[in-house]
Amino acid sequence: MLGELEAAVVLDLFAGTGALAVEALSRGAARAVLVERDPRALGALRANLAELDLGVEEAEVRPGEALAALRNARERRETYDLIFVDPPYRHAGVLGRELREALPPLLEPRARVVVESDRRMELPLRSALLEVELERRYGDTVITIHRRR
Repeated sequence: MLGELEAAVVLDLFAGTGALAVEALSRGAARAVLVERDPRALGALRANLAELDLGVEEAEVRPGEALAALRNARERRETYDLIFVDPPYRHAGVLGRELREALPPLLEPRARVVVESDRRMELPLRSALLEVELERRYGDTVITIHRRR
């Protein structure tokens, strides 16, 4: 679905166990930044990265809130080729506006943002800078790939 990821820099918000970022790295991404706030998920995330022998050069874990991580990334003038957004479904409606504003300055030209949400509470990111490239529904789950215009 995502195609070529060679040398991509990836941001995995709400990383959980890190599965999405690890998959991107296995497909050729150069580096991933993983953001997670839950202590139990962070433990599993770090254990998974250690098991796969992925060091901070390839997979940097940033504990904390996703929106704070986005503000910090913007202050550091970081940019990404691919961003995964998979928040707890119950928070999707609240996060939409803030993410629509926070994500575009962090995107490389033609970057993609992959969003997972519940069909009953989608996380709309479409804006003047982000267009929907692909959308798939799997039961109650919606996967939407946005591309920077």
